[in-house]
Amino acid sequence: MNNYFQDKVVVVTGGSDGIGRALIDMLLPLGAKIATCGRNQDKLYDLQVRHSGKPLHTVVADVSNYNDCQNLIESTLQVYGGIDILINNAGISMRALMKDTEVEVIEKLMNTNFFGMVYCTKLALNSIIERKGTIVGVSSIAGFRGLPGRTGYSASKFAMNGFLEALRTEMIDSGVNVMWVCPGFTSSNIRNAALNNRGQSQGESPMDEGKMMTAEDCAKHILRAIEKRKRTLVLTFTGKRTVFMNKFFPRWADKLVKNFFFKNGELVR
Repeated sequence: MNNYFQDKVVVVTGGSDGIGRALIDMLLPLGAKIATCGRNQDKLYDLQVRHSGKPLHTVVADVSNYNDCQNLIESTLQVYGGIDILINNAGISMRALMKDTEVEVIEKLMNTNFFGMVYCTKLALNSIIERKGTIVGVSSIAGFRGLPGRTGYSASKFAMNGFLEALRTEMIDSGVNVMWVCPGFTSSNIRNAALNNRGQSQGESPMDEGKMMTAEDCAKHILRAIEKRKRTLVLTFTGKRTVFMNKFFPRWADKLVKNFFFKNGELVR
């Protein structure tokens, strides 16, 4: 990655865990100036301690709250004078059948995953246009293919992809690159924190985390794609296969996806 990120101001939402934290761990040694947010003050403090002396600006924020996003972006502009790259990474997942799920759970997912991205993107846009920078959405295979037990999550990621595709088209002649990344199943805290049918954290993951792409590997791919100013990035063989199958053989994909997520009529993943 050479010196591409040297002195670049990078905002990473949801930087206290998983892919967000891995991105920060890699960006700071590359000379980037980082601003990040998270809901847990202790985790942000630990991040600051680990990177003591490095240009790391942290803000306690819930991206589903517009005022929190405004505080993050405006304080970043005050500290660093501008924003080159915005990585909309903050997000929550869910695992529950729609028939059992409270509507408030869907609203919470949309507010965090979709509107949180919209708020930060809108607030940072003028500075990114001025610097001909990059806007990234950390999406999901669920943004290409609806996944059972994740109706609200899929909806929020489909919305993210549509928003960013429209924005990319608007920005084509501006020098701004807009891209979305679909990691597939990545080993991170997002499944442990996935919401159940009543909007509470599951506290455990039904997946074998050891067989998944690590957050660090995912972060490497994302940074490479940012440097190359890619349009989209779909990671893992399973992810690429799912997108391909859904595009060309959608009925077959329905059956394969159902068989993957259900066993004896029960949602197992």
